[in-house]
Amino acid sequence: MMSDYKVEMVNDGMQEFFVEFKGPNESIYQGGVWKIRVELPDAYPYKSPSIGFINKIYHPNVDEMSGSVCLDVINQTWSPMFGEIVPSNLVNVFEVFLPQLLLYPNPSDPLNGEAAALMMRDRPAYEQKVKEYCEKYAKPEDAGITPEDKSSDEELSEEEDDSGDEAILGNPDP
Repeated sequence: MMSDYKVEMVNDGMQEFFVEFKGPNESIYQGGVWKIRVELPDAYPYKSPSIGFINKIYHPNVDEMSGSVCLDVINQTWSPMFGEIVPSNLVNVFEVFLPQLLLYPNPSDPLNGEAAALMMRDRPAYEQKVKEYCEKYAKPEDAGITPEDKSSDEELSEEEDDSGDEAILGNPDP
């Protein structure tokens, strides 16, 4: 289960949903919170999911306008073992793939040419711009998380979590 993540289903299907994703600790993305859109293709788990950032992130392998993550990057690392038919088993995308993408960008295969060029030309300026984007666009409220939904890094106890076994929080977008 993806019990460590806030998940919001789109419509009533299991093929499209949003997940709250926090930047990896001890990285330039630490403290950032993003709403990630996940779309599962009909051939899932044999075909990789489509992953996109809803709120802005400054990264060479993420399109700044659409939030799309470079499909080649996902496909190179995707294995049917990463997922099962149930979306809740996509935890590896959020615990392995996305943290690795943020920690080890590939500027030689960019979707954001400006970020890739800045990273290669002036690493400190690139890191400063990443931090500025985190402060400006990746606060909990930017990911659609209301302050009352936000908890500390500690998990909510059973008594505090009134959602029961459900991993769905919030309301679907209209």
